Amino acid sequence: MADQKKNSKLPETKNSGSKQPPTPDIKNLIFHQLIWVFITLMMLYTYFDLSKTTPKVIPYSQFKMELARDNVEQLMVKGEVFTGHLRTPITSIRSTGTNQELRLFRTFLPSFGDPELIKLLEEKQVTLNTQTTETPFWVNALFNIFPWLLLILFFVYSGKVMRSSMGGSAGAFGFGRSRAKKIAANNIDTRFSDVAGLDNAKRDLLEIIGFLKNPDKYRALGAKIPKGILMMGPPGSGKTLLARATAGEAGVPFFSVSGSEFIEMFVGVGASRVRDMFLQAREAAPALIFIDEIDSVGRARGTGLGGGNDEREQTLNQILAEMDGFSASEAVVVIAATNRPDVLDSALMRPGRFDRKLVLELPQREARKQILAVHTRKTPLAKDVDLEAVAAETVGFSGADLENLVNEAALRAARLGKSLIDNEDFDHARDKVVLGDESGELLNQEEKQRVAVHEAGHALTAYLLPGADPLNRITIIPRGRSLGMTEQMPKEERHNFTQDYLENRLVILLGGRAAERISYTVVSSGAANDLKQATVLARQMVSEWGMSERIGPVNFQQSEEHPFLGREIAIPKNFSDASVELVDEEVSSLIKQCEARALDLLSTHKTQLKKLAHQLVQQETLDEHQIAELLSDLPANDENQTPG
Repeated sequence: MADQKKNSKLPETKNSGSKQPPTPDIKNLIFHQLIWVFITLMMLYTYFDLSKTTPKVIPYSQFKMELARDNVEQLMVKGEVFTGHLRTPITSIRSTGTNQELRLFRTFLPSFGDPELIKLLEEKQVTLNTQTTETPFWVNALFNIFPWLLLILFFVYSGKVMRSSMGGSAGAFGFGRSRAKKIAANNIDTRFSDVAGLDNAKRDLLEIIGFLKNPDKYRALGAKIPKGILMMGPPGSGKTLLARATAGEAGVPFFSVSGSEFIEMFVGVGASRVRDMFLQAREAAPALIFIDEIDSVGRARGTGLGGGNDEREQTLNQILAEMDGFSASEAVVVIAATNRPDVLDSALMRPGRFDRKLVLELPQREARKQILAVHTRKTPLAKDVDLEAVAAETVGFSGADLENLVNEAALRAARLGKSLIDNEDFDHARDKVVLGDESGELLNQEEKQRVAVHEAGHALTAYLLPGADPLNRITIIPRGRSLGMTEQMPKEERHNFTQDYLENRLVILLGGRAAERISYTVVSSGAANDLKQATVLARQMVSEWGMSERIGPVNFQQSEEHPFLGREIAIPKNFSDASVELVDEEVSSLIKQCEARALDLLSTHKTQLKKLAHQLVQQETLDEHQIAELLSDLPANDENQTPG
């Protein structure tokens, strides 16, 4: 697949799964309600009065005047505060400047006292009530006890929160409890029929299933079942699904945990959790323990700080000790998964710990077809959908990628209001997964024409070169960072490449840049990705595969691709700088030779190049049949012969 990249580099984006909103904690609600009750009681005590109506404060002189007029009906005395009720209302001017009739009043006894007040009250026969100034007992008790009670409740609540976040209900001792999720045997509905492909791995796991179902059968013959199985494979290859299906087939409890869940900031917590997990598994035996991403705790020891005594290494030591502690009578099997087997400790890999190692590769065409069939069991498909063709067009897809492909096709069909998922939905989903969604950025006519010439150069060289993979489609619709794409679809997946095939591949990669030189004299930056791929391929041919007459059959490899992660890893250099210069010269020479071949081939068929580019500008996308029709006057290579 050759494509043209934009100059601007877009930042990488990471999708974080959406988190569920936290559920309200009943303890938290009770805690806040107690606070509000306390505040309410304080307000009631502070603002409590004889009446629902708030009394208005009047001067003491006015109170004496109303008392002399025999207008005071009753009076309550509380210390130096007098609260009373008038027989007839009086007019009071409020702070707002408005008049208001006043019947309930409040006044204060002067600090120098009033000896004549009692005599005057007796003469006017005013009903007098007194109230003690001492605070009631229950109020004193409330104010003395409630703050302490509130403090105790706060610490209890805080302790509950800490325990729930660090160790469950076991308090401080819960830090060391296992975080493994235990799934009962009757709750596991995954079977081998749900795992398409991976036939070799399934065959190896059948013995484990038989042992877990009937361990006495193997013990009677003195057979020892492997204590541990290490699954190695790229992300999305089905390691977790296969482990769960193994437990489902065996009908045993399934303990699932990630390696990172053993590690905490507290020393010794990881080892304690390992002990607790293995203890639970032994009690539930026969059982299966699955440790995902074991490389997070199983890395080679002696590479960290602290003299090799850090928390991660203690956790690894405990795992090794627990696996050594398995006796022949214990039907517990450990399955671990990783995509970094190169960093695991050698003690973890030796027989007696992980005795059996399963390598899960990316699925081949037939396996991809089976995986698609599994994921489309509940999906309504149109008659034009051919899963075998979809499988052929998804080279390099993992099981997770194929599941995402089916989901994207279903989402598009639902968005367009379809009742069935058709082949167009799968094509659109594949382009979206590989290249990204269609870009909203529109190309001007000059850029569109140049991109069409570039992609036509790729397509024409692929059409003419013998042994090249057949063309599947050309498009100049921008997607993600790609401005255009020429797609080739091999009839069969290749595992071994000849020198002729690889050189033709270089010519095709450089065909877009050659077409621009022929049509515009000057080239653009659109061939940046093509040059990168061509340089990597040419360097492999020269330095790793011995395809240079000048260098000969010598390996000058400077880096190697990680077997599962697909990225380059530097390796120690064991050759001289002069050899490096020689490799660089040969790589440059090989690329220039292939570019000259591309220029010669396209110059000879300049008319067909213009016709193909013009049609691309008009239609933007051409499939294999349209390409064959446009180039019908040319002799195509055998791979590009389109059946009637």
